[in-house]
Amino acid sequence: MSRYIAGVVLLAFLFVKQSAAQPASADKSLFYDSHFHLTNYVQEGLDVKQFLKVMGDKVGRSTLFGIPLQQQWSHGNSGEFAPTYYLASDAPLYYYSFTDAFIAMAYRSLSKEEQQRFDPMITGFNPADMYAADHIKRVLKTFPGVFTGIGEFTIHKEFVSSKIAGEVASLINPALDRILDFAAETGLVVLLHNDIDMPYPKAGQEPYLLTQLADLFRRHPNTTIIWAHCGLGRVVRPVKEQLTIVEYALADPALKHVHIDISWDEVAKYIISSPETIRETAAIINKYPDRFLFGTDEVAPATQDKYLKVYNMYEPLFKELSPATKQSLLKGNYARLFDAARVKVRKWEAANK
Repeated sequence: MSRYIAGVVLLAFLFVKQSAAQPASADKSLFYDSHFHLTNYVQEGLDVKQFLKVMGDKVGRSTLFGIPLQQQWSHGNSGEFAPTYYLASDAPLYYYSFTDAFIAMAYRSLSKEEQQRFDPMITGFNPADMYAADHIKRVLKTFPGVFTGIGEFTIHKEFVSSKIAGEVASLINPALDRILDFAAETGLVVLLHNDIDMPYPKAGQEPYLLTQLADLFRRHPNTTIIWAHCGLGRVVRPVKEQLTIVEYALADPALKHVHIDISWDEVAKYIISSPETIRETAAIINKYPDRFLFGTDEVAPATQDKYLKVYNMYEPLFKELSPATKQSLLKGNYARLFDAARVKVRKWEAANK
């Protein structure tokens, strides 16, 4: 082992030791954010130092990523109206790889102490491209010491997938397998968005996406995966017996590497829709406290009040959790997964410089 590699490994070990001395339970912040977008669909948003002010002492740590898709401004479609969201135009979306360099430079603009509060993620790749894994490798080599994971990236998403120019991403595309294989090799955490079903399914229609997703997870047992929003969306509602399906998956030893984030206000509306849904969701999280993470899925919030909106929406759910489970959901699981990833990725970078 070269002196350089040994030095990096030693620094990683010291970081973990220092982190362990200040466990998440001792942190007085409300939560760590497993799902946060610094920029929107036209690559505009907050300066990272502004975001630190928005976080304040309420949010101890956060992932950091943009949106890998750019909404095209087609004058022939919207004229002088400049769309900033994918529902505001019929023009296509396209992959915007510069987002990774933007996030890396934002992170590097921070002090070492400030950097410890963030886990940047790589998103600027096309998951239908067999070269996507090569892009991720190139980003790690270009910006060593920065990234901890990949995502949020999307395979199937309501109203988004059909707008992306080029080949449609798929759960059965070997390009996606290459991405998850590389994540396993490097230790990168994977934050994957895939709807549990299609929008407005017909009665009795089989949710084929769920079967394909389970097969994908089983093919990659050594990859740390976070399934964003448990597959729910703006109009993609919980499928029949969803909580039963989720519990079945969590009980399966072959899927122990898969975690779920309960992010996004659109998801909160389902979970807190009734005392029954709150109680049943809490029961599963209490039963599997090490498998869930909390995230806001906010996009460049201008104020702390706006940023904390999703956290406040989930308060009825938090009240039904045991103190230990609530701690794991809000901070403990984030710290465990991302601290481990920091060490593994830095070690891979040192060995492959």
